[in-house]
Amino acid sequence: MDTTDVTRAIAAATAVAASLGLPADGATVLQNSNKLALRLTPCDVFARVAPVGQEVARFEVDLARRLTAAGCPTCPLAPGAEPRAYPRDGFVVTLWTYYEPMAPHTSPADYAEALERLHVGMRTIDVPSPRFTDRITEAQDVVADPYRSPELPDADRAFLGGRLADLRRAIDDRGAPEQLLHGEPHPGNVLSTRNGPLFVDLETCCRGPVEFDLAHVPEAVCAHYPNVDRELLDACRQLVLAMVAAWRWERGDQFPDGRRFGEELPRLLRAGPPWPTLDTVTARLAPPPA
Repeated sequence: MDTTDVTRAIAAATAVAASLGLPADGATVLQNSNKLALRLTPCDVFARVAPVGQEVARFEVDLARRLTAAGCPTCPLAPGAEPRAYPRDGFVVTLWTYYEPMAPHTSPADYAEALERLHVGMRTIDVPSPRFTDRITEAQDVVADPYRSPELPDADRAFLGGRLADLRRAIDDRGAPEQLLHGEPHPGNVLSTRNGPLFVDLETCCRGPVEFDLAHVPEAVCAHYPNVDRELLDACRQLVLAMVAAWRWERGDQFPDGRRFGEELPRLLRAGPPWPTLDTVTARLAPPPA
């Protein structure tokens, strides 16, 4: 979000908290991209704010309630607030329990164990959800439409369009078992807490093979996850790189330093295996410390 939208989003979140009797005189921005993540104080609530029409907050809240009840390692909604999405001034606000970051970060073994428990719990949840191929379609639509991706070079447009279609067929042809997934369980969506790792940001939940989730996590985590189909994981890693590349070229994308990702990911896909994980790419592209 730009500075004006951030200011408006903070005002919306604090107003919602105040209307529920939660004191929120201060707000610290924890993450800012297409959505805003805030720590509200002194009530110590974690707020997520998205523009109306760019969120599936009601789905996320309902799913979070079900997963918490099933004992899954997910961040619970904020106590003292009705568990729902709150529209306010052009934004939708959801309120969650805030956890102080813990050091050291979650170990790969604990990360994998938590993700496996999440998957086990998700198999008990019956909720309508999109299939992972809907995400592919979204990326293909961005690539195919020059209005939506006006700065995407023609060569990369043709390359990404072809690679997305090929990977979609390859993954479907394997016929792997599918279930409800987190959708993007990368390290940025995992909280290290005293209660162990907890997953946040359930808006991307979809149905697919577990390897689609594993394609978002570090290789060391995959090494601790049981019964991984390595060929399917490789295909899903390529798919994730291609989808992220497409989204970084979309008009209005606000991912930090997104253009560098949009340029680098097609290059990595052309270079061939071994396919890097997103955390590896992110570390490579991170700006040097000031």
